[in-house]
Parts: sequence; C-alpha cells; structure tokens
Amino acid sequence: MIVMRKTGEKPIRVAHVIGKWVGGGLEAIVLNYYKYLDRSQVQFDFIVDIGSPRIPREEIEQLGGRIIIVPRYEDVFHYIRELARIFREENYTIVHSHINTMSVFPLCAAWISKVPIRIAHSHSTSNKKEKKKDFIKKCLRPLAKNFATDYFCCSELAGRWLFGNRTYNKGNVYLLRNAIDTGNFRFSQKSRVEKRNELQIKENQILIGHIGRFVTQKNHSFLIKVFQEIHRKNKETILVMVGEGPLLELMKQKVKELQLDEAVIFTGQRCDTNELYSAFDVLLLPSLYEGLPVVGVESQTAGLPCIMSDEITKEIKVLDSTKLLPLSLGAKRWAEEVLDSFVVVKRKDTSQILVENGFDIHCEAHKLEVKYKELLQREKLV
Repeated sequence: MIVMRKTGEKPIRVAHVIGKWVGGGLEAIVLNYYKYLDRSQVQFDFIVDIGSPRIPREEIEQLGGRIIIVPRYEDVFHYIRELARIFREENYTIVHSHINTMSVFPLCAAWISKVPIRIAHSHSTSNKKEKKKDFIKKCLRPLAKNFATDYFCCSELAGRWLFGNRTYNKGNVYLLRNAIDTGNFRFSQKSRVEKRNELQIKENQILIGHIGRFVTQKNHSFLIKVFQEIHRKNKETILVMVGEGPLLELMKQKVKELQLDEAVIFTGQRCDTNELYSAFDVLLLPSLYEGLPVVGVESQTAGLPCIMSDEITKEIKVLDSTKLLPLSLGAKRWAEEVLDSFVVVKRKDTSQILVENGFDIHCEAHKLEVKYKELLQREKLV
C-alpha cells in the first residue's frame, strides 16, 4: 500500500544531481518528469554545477522547485564538502544522481550526510573513441554502487553497463524510461508546411535531420560523411543540424571544406523540435553510444523514419521504419539506407504505438512518484 500525503502536508523534496546544465537530453528528461508528476506529493531541487549556461530557472521556480548551484565536480573535494553541507542543512531523505559514473561523488556526500535513500541513475554507456572520458568511466565504474542504496537506469543496456549483469539479472535495477508527452510530438502536416517554408525547403527536397549537442559522442563527423554520399547521389537533399556545443565550429569548417555549405543548415539551439520532426523526412543518429536517446523517442512518435547506430540500446527501436546499423558499414551504405527509408515510408501519427511501449510521460511520472514513496516506506520514513 502506498501512503498518499495529506492535504497541507509538505511534499517529499528530492535532490536531483544534474551536473552541468547545457540544455541536453538528460536535463530535458529530468525536467519532463518533474513537470508531469504530482508536485503536491513530490518536489524536485536541482543541484547544478556553477557555469551552467542554460538553466530554466524561471520555469522551475514557478513549478515550486529550486536551483542550487555547486562547484564543478572536477574540483572533487570542494564539490563533496559543499554537497555534504547542503544535504545536511536541507535534511533530504532522497538524493537522486544522474551523472553516471561520477555519481560516486555526490552519493559519497549523501552517505556522509546520512541521507537514507541514495539513487545512482545510469543514462548512458561509453565508447573507446572518447579515450580520456572512456578511461575515467572505466576507472570509476567499479565504484558506482559503493554509496548508492538504489539503482535506476533508462534502458537495459545502460543498466547492465553501469551496475553489471548480475545486479541487473537479479532485478535490482529499476528501469525508468526516457518518456515524453507523446501528444506534443505527433506528426502535423501544418507544422511540416510551416517549418519547411521557414527553412526554405522545397516540396521535392529531402530534408535529413539531426538533433544533438556538438560533442564527440554524437559522431557529427560521420554524419557529415554520410550526408556527403547522400548529396552526391541526390542533389535535392538538405541536412539540418540542430544544437550547439564545443565542436560546432569545427563541423561548420568541415562542411565548408567539403563544399556542402548550400546543402547544410546549422540552426543552433531550438525550442520547436517537436514541430521540426514533422518537417524532416529522415532522422540520422549515428551516435558512438547512448543510454536511450530521447530524440529517438520523439522522432518515432512523429512517425519519422530513423537510421540509428546499433551502439544505441535495441529498446529504442519501436517502429518498423527504424533501423539500427553498425557504424562499421561505412558512410556509403548508411547513405543508401537513408535514401531507401525516404522512398518506402509514408508519414502518419504513430504516437499511440509509443504510448503502448511505455514511453508516455503521464504514466511514467506517476510510476516514479510511487517508487519514491515505496523507498520511503522501506526506510520507515512515511
């Protein structure tokens, strides 16, 4: 039996450790859950690194949440000391950390502060091509469970990667999908026309889309090589890349060197991606690794054909039109698959299929609320 909090009783306040808020998928996922759960029962405080450029402070505070700025986790000892102080002073009963292997540090601070429920949440995996990051992850991964009382993951792949097969097989890792409001991402002919007009895309042109931060993980170099092959075969193709990040200028230079300037559009950060999915004809996601990319969920909700790397968890494939390809096939083969996908698929509303596969935020947010209460009951705190 789950105990509901009485009217007038303060909600459970959960500290969510985010790291640096850069407007990426992880932050969107946590914020999404916050917006759709019952905030009279559960409230979030967002623990965010100093220097975060895209904190939606006004939105969070209007919903009753708080932003708490802390030192960067790279300054480990200062970071742990400050977090331990905050956890003690705020008297949290739950600390929920989203920074993968780095969660060992905030959860150590939570352990020092005697926080009874300490959640490590795995959102991704790793790849050898990110040499420095991969080395750090491998060093910290054995420590990931040390200070956690509970383990969460966004996909089976992410859960097994961080917590191990034995722990996952025993049922000790709670699967919380990267869910969305499917109603906001349905295919719309009206949005398709409006956004293609805005981007100056002709009716006969094929619009290939990518949404993601310009970081090594997203594999933009390979994406551009694939598009080069696509454009060589069909001049009526345009690539739109949405997002910002440290590699943006390097990718712009690469496009220029390949003389693809007139066929590639860099939009920067956008707040209308739900409408852009309707404008796209194909989505490309050749990531080196992911946990469960929310872009893949959103795009399939809009019935958009997707070509993704098979380094992404297989759970992302919901529609028959979605293909998971090895990066080792190379740019030419990927280009062929993209052009074939455009020819075969007719767009339609596929949102209900995503709901049936567990990606609806209304249902999943309620599950999270219930899970928090179960953990509190286990610790005899309600």
